[in-house]
Amino acid sequence: MTILFLLIAYLLGSIPSGLWIGQVFYKKNLRAYGSGNTGTTNTFRILGKKAGIIVFLLDFFKGTLAVLLPIWFGVTDVSPLIFGMMAVIGHTFPVFAQFKGGKAVATSAGMLFGYNPIYCIILLSIFAGCLYLTSMISFSSVVAAATAIVTVIILPQLGILLPKDWILLLVVLIVASIVIIRHRDNIQRIKRKKENLIPWGLNLTKQKPLKK
Repeated sequence: MTILFLLIAYLLGSIPSGLWIGQVFYKKNLRAYGSGNTGTTNTFRILGKKAGIIVFLLDFFKGTLAVLLPIWFGVTDVSPLIFGMMAVIGHTFPVFAQFKGGKAVATSAGMLFGYNPIYCIILLSIFAGCLYLTSMISFSSVVAAATAIVTVIILPQLGILLPKDWILLLVVLIVASIVIIRHRDNIQRIKRKKENLIPWGLNLTKQKPLKK
């Protein structure tokens, strides 16, 4: 049963929501537009708000469902976070999309929501605050991931919100690292002040993206 649900979690994560929605409903291949990424950000930019919201929710709840399904079926010999991590890996390297996936932000958040909703909401609040200040989804994602790394180390030691659990520590370190590494090109553009922006927020870092 454990192996079956690990496979299910990976396959759930592998569903390329943005790619399929773009191809079926908009007749567009997201890989040919914008950043070429198939995740939420590029979906918003190329297909619009409605498609972006739908893709975010689908990608988010892939992670949540991967965590909760084994619990619902009584598979408790492995931490639910392991199943969630498999969904994140599936999203990043999807078998249904030539192993070229998104940057794992929404699915990682969904995984944490399934495990500890309060912790997830705190990280999402930090993401939203950074997004308002900088107008950059990439920067906000990296800050939220870095915050997850710091808090998963500190909070359990203080006995606040998170338990002392080496699997929790390991999974969060791996998933947050994936998010940060997948944003390495964005980080370079931020340094050059050329990162893409959303039409909301203060853009405090004064990014001036190249016009396309």
